[in-house]
Amino acid sequence: MLPPPAAFLPEITFQTSRASGPGGQNVNKVESRVELRWSLQESQVLSQLQKQLILEKLAGQLTAEGYLLVTAQDDRSQLRNKEIALARFHELLQKSLRRPKPRRATRPSAGAVRKRLESKKLQSEKKANRRRFD
Repeated sequence: MLPPPAAFLPEITFQTSRASGPGGQNVNKVESRVELRWSLQESQVLSQLQKQLILEKLAGQLTAEGYLLVTAQDDRSQLRNKEIALARFHELLQKSLRRPKPRRATRPSAGAVRKRLESKKLQSEKKANRRRFD
């Protein structure tokens, strides 16, 4: 079970910068883009098992130093972008901790097999009728 996003706040650092996108002239003056930075290895909130699962699933998204970066520049407001980045971060962790449902082997039904073979036979006959007989 993953703790709420607020539990991670002491471990997260936010960095702002000027964003591209909506905002008109405001974009050139205000730093509304937010970058969330979180260290997986230094986290006190997660257990070792959870850290290992996240490391396996998000290995491609972690920096060389082991930081997870999440950016948001969707909104004109810096505060709103912080909320969006935090929500994305939490969703990313939840997805990485979710275990896939084991696949159960199934067999096609007899009716499905019969229908497939009949359609193959019809296709074969259709193509056989196109041949020229010399």
